[in-house]
Amino acid sequence: MPSNNSEIKRIFELQSEPTNIVRLRNSTYKERIEKIKRLQNFVLSEANHQIIAEALYKDLRKPNEEVITTEITPIILNTKHVLKNLKQWMKDEHVPSPITMVGMSSYVKYESKGTILLISPWNYPIFLSIYPLIYAIAAGNAVILKPSEISSHTSKVIANMIQTLYEEHEVAVIEGAVEESTELLKLPFNHIHFTGSPNVGKIVMEAAAKNLSGITLELGGKSPVIIDGTGNTREITEKIAWGKTLNCGQTCIAPDYILIQKNELATFISHFKTTVNKFYNSGNKGLDKAAEYGRIVNDKNFNRVEKLLQDALKKGAKIEYGGQHKKEEKFMEPTLLTNVNPEMLIMQEEIFGPLLPIITFEKNSDVIHLLQKMPSPLAIYIMSGKKKNIQYFLENTVSGGVGINELMLTPVNPNLPFGGVNNSGIGKSGGKHSFNDFSNPKGVVKKNFGNLLKLVYPPYKKSIFKYFKNIVKI
Repeated sequence: MPSNNSEIKRIFELQSEPTNIVRLRNSTYKERIEKIKRLQNFVLSEANHQIIAEALYKDLRKPNEEVITTEITPIILNTKHVLKNLKQWMKDEHVPSPITMVGMSSYVKYESKGTILLISPWNYPIFLSIYPLIYAIAAGNAVILKPSEISSHTSKVIANMIQTLYEEHEVAVIEGAVEESTELLKLPFNHIHFTGSPNVGKIVMEAAAKNLSGITLELGGKSPVIIDGTGNTREITEKIAWGKTLNCGQTCIAPDYILIQKNELATFISHFKTTVNKFYNSGNKGLDKAAEYGRIVNDKNFNRVEKLLQDALKKGAKIEYGGQHKKEEKFMEPTLLTNVNPEMLIMQEEIFGPLLPIITFEKNSDVIHLLQKMPSPLAIYIMSGKKKNIQYFLENTVSGGVGINELMLTPVNPNLPFGGVNNSGIGKSGGKHSFNDFSNPKGVVKKNFGNLLKLVYPPYKKSIFKYFKNIVKI
């Protein structure tokens, strides 16, 4: 699909045409469900699954098993959730009226916002493109989707899929890079949903402000894992090793660094080495030969991650495991680093790769002291066998979500809100939270009988206002 400036403008004008907006806004439950089923059936098709898997392998060398678990399955779970609940979500929500509104009823009507811009990332390019699209359609909007040019093979698959399934006035895809994104952000969309880095999120927010567009920012940040030494260290380590190596660490809610009780450090390192080898090197051929282990998406990101590693080593960090990398293959081993400090870039920037810095602590208060100096992350993971410690960390930290003795599962449950806070994001997604995000909750007051307002028409009567003061206890 052409994506020059005139084409972008043409599609936006087509979608934002008032009769189109009204038609989509007034679309029925059955009409919206039918659109969502098209997506579901497309993804479930074995032939299409193969096309998607091939594109993801070319972009990220993602194994088919990861395609199924992290791209296809979440889409199906969300479509099923929408199919089950959309009828209820679309109903008017009746709310109580105060005594001063006798004879009237009140309700909330959820109407579509209108035109939606979805800007999706490259790390889970299928899921993170389709996931918000499902809910934008469910809410009755017209949508322009801008997939990431970094995952270029997958971007083409998405464009072909949308072109096959929808008319341009309903859903359209604009491929391209910075130029196309810039042009899109100039347009007065009713709502912009962006998934990506905090730095780019600031640019998107600034652009949205110029048109007073609604905005959802799903960003990232440095999500810590707290290990207080009271849990099952072996089990905890396996979860962390999985979460950090999945998609080669290129996950917004992946463990970014470890805060571990000092006495547990040696045990953790030992278990981590054993676990990674069990996952990816059981035949002792080397992790670079493992079909299950992905790659850094491109040279630019590889260089960025390598820079973080070299900066840390230059400033005194020690490699406890890993460290090997091959730039020509964009391969980087899962790497444990100790002796890290806040002056290192690796503790200042989101890693988004398989590097895992470790900081030790002696008292639980040390953890809180450190986290209070850091921007609020997308997730915090608390690994503990003590309820008292868990509660302490919960009550004294701020994050978009929390995993207690689990990792990376907050977005899996569509009944939970998913999103960040401050630096890690604005707004919440997931199930009805996403539906609400793409809807305008319109308050409606309806007269049923009587006309109580006559009592407060001029000329004013002191007795009436004395009565009202008694009612509301002024």
